[in-house]
Amino acid sequence: MEAGKRIVVKVGTSTLTRDSGSLNLRSMEHLVRVLADLSGGGHEIILVTSGAISVGTARLGLPERPKELRKKQAAAAVGQCRMMHIYDKLFSEYNRTMAQILLTGDDVEDPERAAHLRSTFSALLELGVIPVVNENDSVSSAEIETGHHKILGDNDTLSAIVASLCQANLLVLLSDIDGLFDADPRTHPEAKLLHRVTELTPEILEMAGGAGTWRGTGGMATKLSAARIAMEAGCDMVITNGQRPEDLYGILEGRDVGTRFVAGNS
Repeated sequence: MEAGKRIVVKVGTSTLTRDSGSLNLRSMEHLVRVLADLSGGGHEIILVTSGAISVGTARLGLPERPKELRKKQAAAAVGQCRMMHIYDKLFSEYNRTMAQILLTGDDVEDPERAAHLRSTFSALLELGVIPVVNENDSVSSAEIETGHHKILGDNDTLSAIVASLCQANLLVLLSDIDGLFDADPRTHPEAKLLHRVTELTPEILEMAGGAGTWRGTGGMATKLSAARIAMEAGCDMVITNGQRPEDLYGILEGRDVGTRFVAGNS
């Protein structure tokens, strides 16, 4: 396995939490163990994590995800604190240090702030720290409110922007599906998994269907949007199933795991 790659890994809410919204500690521990091992093997790891609102909702004992924006943002603040505490504990058990970075659209759109952000990521990675990134839902409504100007808007897009900003070699989206199929595998059992995509053709984009076709914010459509950002930045992107974080080893070895969107001549 080639060492020294800069890898952004995005993990979705469905991988991190149970149906009740509480944290799935087994899944988190499994993911952290693999990321810590890759970090120890010489790779630079950035983790983009979802789940703050879901975890906060469960932590507050609310019967359902809040509908009111201010209460969603309050739940995000509670959930973010809970998640970072557990990530820190788990990474520490594998002798890795993590840092929290919360972003809003303004942070990546403004050139000066983006330059400072790039420097911060660079310094953390040089120090062997694993940055753990999320959108700052407590002050940004881009993801949890619709109908307004969006820069980030979902963590698939956020992870692609982070990968571009940090000049990552690889972006991996850990989702609740195995990759991009030529039809929705949940309604078409004969659907085939595409292992390599070299161009986002109209036919490929059509396979995503509309927003919310599959679970997650925006479903496959947002993942293809993220692929476009990553590929234009010269970064390969892979979609694979978050229930198997050990697939990251195979992805780094170049195996056909999930769907790889190939940037340029990589």
